[in-house]
Amino acid sequence: MREPSDSQFSCTGIRVSVAGRILVDALALDVSGGELIAVLGKNGSGKTLTMHTLAGLRPAATGRLVLNGENLAATHRRDIARQLALLPQHVDDIFPATVLDTAMIGRHPHIGRLSWESKHDVAIANEALDAVGLAGLSSRDVLTLSGGERRRLAIAQVLTQQPHTYLLDEPTNHLDPQHQLDALQLFRDKADAGGIVIASLHDVNLAVRYADRCLLLYGDGRWDLGPTSEILNPGRLSELYSTPMEAIDWRSRQLFIASGNVSA
Repeated sequence: MREPSDSQFSCTGIRVSVAGRILVDALALDVSGGELIAVLGKNGSGKTLTMHTLAGLRPAATGRLVLNGENLAATHRRDIARQLALLPQHVDDIFPATVLDTAMIGRHPHIGRLSWESKHDVAIANEALDAVGLAGLSSRDVLTLSGGERRRLAIAQVLTQQPHTYLLDEPTNHLDPQHQLDALQLFRDKADAGGIVIASLHDVNLAVRYADRCLLLYGDGRWDLGPTSEILNPGRLSELYSTPMEAIDWRSRQLFIASGNVSA
């Protein structure tokens, strides 16, 4: 059962463009605590740029973003970071650091400028590492991690931040199938506890399994938004991905496969 929540994130009239090309036009999105929304679209459709725009890290060509009743553009970044976390698609490690120290970066918005991390902050980071299966690697150098382990550490970092709104750009990057399920279940649990989760995904069937609603980006300004069970169908997905998609029945739901143009 979902916990009641006053968390709210919305945007109106958002336009996302690059190099004179409009990718998303007049986007209107209203999300309340308790929801997980999947963002789907083919490569180049604007998923990453949209996530960065929603996080306030990239100015929208037009439109307005509101986080808990406050205009995001007029809110201090530190205040935003206490409420909203962005998991980027890629993370670069330039300097050596331990796994625990890297996870602790998520606590920075909550720590005073002249203060050190408390035992409570360390406990939060260790709990996040345990949640992603990295508890035994806390003293390891981050540069020695595999791609999948590094992705799970990035997830632990945003969990350590403890926001109410999570913007996740391809959170399942580099993860094997079980860790993909584990990661999305973590964020499904966050939504069920009253949080907001917006995640861009490449696997439409993960959206089927975990998302309440789906936002489809066609890359030419058009977009669709609706309940997952209603908006995902072979016709719409075939247009979205520019390849034939077929539905199969599995455990009382439909899954989708790309049949493409390859003969059997």
